[in-house]
Amino acid sequence: MDFLYKTPEVAWRAFFLILFIVGYVATVTTVLAMCGKLESVGLFIGVLLLTALTLMTFAFGFSRLVRRTDIIDMMWGTVIVVLAIASLLANPYGVGLGMNVQTVATALVSVWGIRLSYHIARRLLRTPEDPRYKQLRKKWRGNDAINTYLRVFVVQAVLAVCVASSVICINMAEDTEISAVAWVGIAIWGIGFLFEAIGDWQLKRFLTNAKTKNALMTRGLWRYTRHPNYFGEATMWWGVGIIALAQPIGWMGLLSPVIITYLLLYVSGVPLAEKRAEKKAGWKAYSRRTSKFVPLLPRE
Repeated sequence: MDFLYKTPEVAWRAFFLILFIVGYVATVTTVLAMCGKLESVGLFIGVLLLTALTLMTFAFGFSRLVRRTDIIDMMWGTVIVVLAIASLLANPYGVGLGMNVQTVATALVSVWGIRLSYHIARRLLRTPEDPRYKQLRKKWRGNDAINTYLRVFVVQAVLAVCVASSVICINMAEDTEISAVAWVGIAIWGIGFLFEAIGDWQLKRFLTNAKTKNALMTRGLWRYTRHPNYFGEATMWWGVGIIALAQPIGWMGLLSPVIITYLLLYVSGVPLAEKRAEKKAGWKAYSRRTSKFVPLLPRE
């Protein structure tokens, strides 16, 4: 039992996320088995996972040619858009484009992904490789290419399927009309989109100004939350998750907003952004008066 003493410490947030995922998988598996759909749904998800892995493998090959691992940042939104469209085209009930939840959800996810990929692609064209990936490569042992492929591209292919689960769940169902619940989800998605798009636009203008590019952004939406763009992204996925609730088994799609919110708050979004921001003058005062994630009035 000595190996138990050597296991890494798990943060309580990660522990509860693991519990949620285990419970989620067990519940979904049980419900699908009782409905006699476990095999067909498993095959459907398997094909989409293979699609994500194929796209990420091509992306990995391209990243080796251009010697930039941060290509993955641009591919993240692109792969999820492909999964959304592919799941709609492969709908087992022959649902097509129209005034239905499937079309709306796929369109909203596509708008999110295309905007995100375009935004990141423009950044990649004018900046060198993200130093985060250089630091990761220095920490890894063994073959650099294998580590990069498995730890970055394969992991994100799996995460892409998890994050896209809400729209996949929607697109696996029968033709569903746009109900009141769906409209609530659409409205929430719209609020999130505005926060992300306006937040990114305000930050871009701030950073391209020679007088403020090295200063701390505290204006506009950034006055009410330190991360309006990440808050917006999470809110959009909660909107899609709520749209999924317009269907009888739509609760299965709630994995998406839970995963993306956790990733943004505790893994790749907020922690890395704050690590860079805390080096700038005025950070302590700004962080004390401004909400970390959910927009609130500044503290006095």
